[in-house]
Amino acid sequence: MPKFLLFLALLAVGAIILVVVLVITLLKPGPPPISRPPESSTTEPSRRPEAQSADCPDVLTLVIPGTWESSADDDPYHPTANPQSLMLRVSSALADEFPTSRTSVYTVPYVAQFRNPTNLTDTQRDYNYSRTQGYKRAAGEIISTNKKCPLTRYVIMGFSQGAVIAGDLASNIGNGRGVLDPSDVDLVLGVGLIADGRREPGEQNDIGPSPSGVGAEIALSGISGLVPGITMTGPRNGGFGELSDRVQSICAPGDLICDAPTIANPVAAVGQLAGAIDNPVHALYATPRYWSFDGSTATEWMYGWASSVIDNAPRPEHY
Repeated sequence: MPKFLLFLALLAVGAIILVVVLVITLLKPGPPPISRPPESSTTEPSRRPEAQSADCPDVLTLVIPGTWESSADDDPYHPTANPQSLMLRVSSALADEFPTSRTSVYTVPYVAQFRNPTNLTDTQRDYNYSRTQGYKRAAGEIISTNKKCPLTRYVIMGFSQGAVIAGDLASNIGNGRGVLDPSDVDLVLGVGLIADGRREPGEQNDIGPSPSGVGAEIALSGISGLVPGITMTGPRNGGFGELSDRVQSICAPGDLICDAPTIANPVAAVGQLAGAIDNPVHALYATPRYWSFDGSTATEWMYGWASSVIDNAPRPEHY
């Protein structure tokens, strides 16, 4: 072999050996960690300040309306998109009871629509778009509030499509999947869901008469990918995690959104689901006709529960 080629061969072998050594060095475990006594856990992480700005509320009450009860450009503090919105009965009462310093009531503005693909004349936004927009806006409000007001607590409530979004927020927070830092899970004081489309009996506190059926998104999960614009996401991964004991769920027996039957015909089922949004059971949670507990309607119960949670919430210092 010519000396020049031999030199190149030796150079290549040397380079390969150098790379191997570098890789081994980089992958080599570092020195063992210094043993320290375990730190005592606390629900109030030391990184939080002792006080927050005077314009921060003690509690942010995040309300997510149901299908056809909001709009993308609605005023979150004075919503007018649908004066008959079910959640307005709860949010308005809370806003009247507490000063804004105690709780800021924020109604998430989003498109809140559900296009029925079996109806060719339906020009609404599809469910995936609507649900995603609602989630992003709700999560964004919590994230921005927490950044500015690290001592503010949260009460999250929703109805129908809004309950799906509120439940998804709670699931992600409770399982450490974002929105809030895992160390801030204690900031969520409670979650209230009426007619949750991803409901699973026993995964939360089921209030009053509670049917054995599951949410429509679970019953219809087998059709995901078959109908454009409608992804039925099935059960929530991990349920509500650390928040499971703080989630209150109301579902009237016979409400197809949260008490869904077995699905045999996927295409027909989507049309049935679209119609179920406006069926009598689903539409009358403000009356005792289909659901009541100790004489209270669903909206009355939810208001009483939320009022008590807010009233008993910590009162952080302000500057």
